[in-house]
Amino acid sequence: MGNRDDAEQRAVEVDRILEEWYPDATRTPLHWKTPLDLLIATILAAQAKDDTVNQVMPVLAARYPDAAALARAPREDIEAVIHSTGFYRNKARLVQECCQALVERHGGDVPRTIEELVALPGVGRKTANVVLGNCFGIPAMVVDTHVLRVSDRLGLARGRDADEVESVLCGLLPPGRWTAFCHRVTWFGRERCVARRPHCEGCRLASLCPFLQSERPGP
Repeated sequence: MGNRDDAEQRAVEVDRILEEWYPDATRTPLHWKTPLDLLIATILAAQAKDDTVNQVMPVLAARYPDAAALARAPREDIEAVIHSTGFYRNKARLVQECCQALVERHGGDVPRTIEELVALPGVGRKTANVVLGNCFGIPAMVVDTHVLRVSDRLGLARGRDADEVESVLCGLLPPGRWTAFCHRVTWFGRERCVARRPHCEGCRLASLCPFLQSERPGP
């Protein structure tokens, strides 16, 4: 019981410090105008830089403004537009299959429940939570590699299973804090708490970090 209380207190304090440190990092860095834009952008963002996806999406959206247009587009045309995001053949297939399912099951609209979203081709919990939290204002905890790493180092949630870590983190903070918290953790993980040689000097979370304490030499 004490361990959980400690984790909750640490999570609340981490959330408070990150809010002060990254006050504007409350939304996805992916650019979007419609829920479909963000859904497709998040699929394309797998193993690709956000800046690259942000360059591609306006072109794709201009040519194919809705799910029906993407569903019937020649596959090779989609591949040509998204080529720079990498793994473009597989991504083009997933984008088109996802849009076909949107048309067939939801009249071309992006659904607003986690269950309906993850039932779409190419959509896992991470993608679904990005859409729910950013487009619809539904509390959602997006667990990416940065959230996994930082949560483990800070002693908030251990392990590499994203679904389990999501469940643990959601239990440590009130729902209204989930969406902004995970985005701030991601920014922190990208800028300071990087995978190799994290920038611990001057980190505002140093006093809360078991990882840093374990890395320091003993007396």
